[in-house]
Amino acid sequence: MPGPMSRPSTGMPFPWACSSPSCCGSRKGCSASGRMARMLAASRAGRASLWIALALLAGLPLVVPDYPLYLASLTLIYALAALGLNLTLGYAGQVSLAQGAFMGIGAYGLALFTAQGVPFLLALAGGAALAFACGLLLGYPALKVKHHSLAMVTMGFNIIAFLLMRNEEWLTGGSYGLSGIPRPRLGPVSFADDRAYYLLVLAVTASVAALAARMIHSPWGRGLRAIRENEVRAEVVGVNLRNYKLAAFAVGALLGGIAGGLFAPLLRYIDPHAFSLERSIQLLLMVVVGGLGRFSGPLIGAVVVTILPEILRMTQGLYLILFSGLIMLLVLFRPQGLIALGDLFRPASAEGRR
Repeated sequence: MPGPMSRPSTGMPFPWACSSPSCCGSRKGCSASGRMARMLAASRAGRASLWIALALLAGLPLVVPDYPLYLASLTLIYALAALGLNLTLGYAGQVSLAQGAFMGIGAYGLALFTAQGVPFLLALAGGAALAFACGLLLGYPALKVKHHSLAMVTMGFNIIAFLLMRNEEWLTGGSYGLSGIPRPRLGPVSFADDRAYYLLVLAVTASVAALAARMIHSPWGRGLRAIRENEVRAEVVGVNLRNYKLAAFAVGALLGGIAGGLFAPLLRYIDPHAFSLERSIQLLLMVVVGGLGRFSGPLIGAVVVTILPEILRMTQGLYLILFSGLIMLLVLFRPQGLIALGDLFRPASAEGRR
């Protein structure tokens, strides 16, 4: 005889798995099942949209002239670096103004390795590994300081890295930089042509972004978001703050290093000014404009921050004023970033999903 607090049995080992009212015994179970179905449908639609977007991007070399294609390559590279910064700042809540330095480490690493005859993929991995190691070292101050203090520490790191790139002429070429950086060749396939190199940049960026998405939606990514929301609560539920913060800095730096390794052959020339504090601020702007803590935010922000100034150049001396004004309006009236505009058109049941 069931007690007064016992639930009626459905005769099934997992009563919440059914989808009909007669089976689940309550409307709550059915609504949960409906929400799951809608989420799966949205996920399939999202994947389909992603494949369509990749197909359109892959077709750009067929219809776009050289300079817009160069801007597209540059946008993809910046998006990759901003994606790494979003991982550190947007998901883990660790303020960093050093992403430009990590790009520089990856770029100079690739240039120096390829000058010694190292194959492109190994040189790219070597430069990214150097950035990863520096990010791991820089992550240690994150264990002691927070917010504005951490921003000052990372800004200091970027300034030191810039000075080393500028002053160590025997290694980096100093203010003159390094020129003659070759475009890669993978077996019989040459990427010396601008259109071929764009496809390589697209392939690397898409692959790294896919891996980053898996990480963000893994238990590790949920741990990062827990740290961002409340460190004390995260630690109480078992999140290792030290390891997670170090990993967030290191992985974010790794993505910046890969972006720098793609940046160097695109221009075939690098100098310290390309990786100054100004670059770190530009990448931070991409994350904020697109949407902090949203996976697609840096991708949208990179498009806006890279392409919009080029469009506004036709206004000659006014384009900086117009660009700055548009950014100010966005931050004031849509602080969640441009990606939040899409939330206005979502059904209420879809809100909260990222």
